[in-house]
Amino acid sequence: MSLHLIPRRAKPARHRLASRGQLQQENRQLRAQIVGAASVVTDLEGRLAKTRAHRAEAEQVAVCLDADLRDRTTERDQLAREVRALKARIATIDAVSAPAGARDTSDLEDQVTEPIAVLPLWEALNIGPVVQVADSPPTDDPRTPTWVPVPDSETTQSIRIPTAA
Repeated sequence: MSLHLIPRRAKPARHRLASRGQLQQENRQLRAQIVGAASVVTDLEGRLAKTRAHRAEAEQVAVCLDADLRDRTTERDQLAREVRALKARIATIDAVSAPAGARDTSDLEDQVTEPIAVLPLWEALNIGPVVQVADSPPTDDPRTPTWVPVPDSETTQSIRIPTAA
């Protein structure tokens, strides 16, 4: 006696096969996809060839521009050296060789007629520092502010302001 755990069917199951027409239709669709894929591949290969040609042209332009840039950089550096040399030459030509404060007075127009004396005012007028003006009130006046110094006879000098007569 045998024990079977899998139940048996009365009729064996039939495998469902696609019909011949369905298989031919699917075959046509797959062939159309292959033709479409081939045209896409051809288009992409053409684009790749164009891209490679553009890349080669761009590399050639870059090489030419690099050479031109090097030439122009060399020319710029040479011109900068010339400009510096010319500036140095101009500075040498325009340099002042006389010491500061001295000038050539050999021409009649440049000769000094009289030296200019620059002195403090009290030395120029031969007076001492002004402490009290002649027309000012005396310092013993009670109205005089406390910060006004008390005059003593040895240090105080008076200035008379001339009045128009």
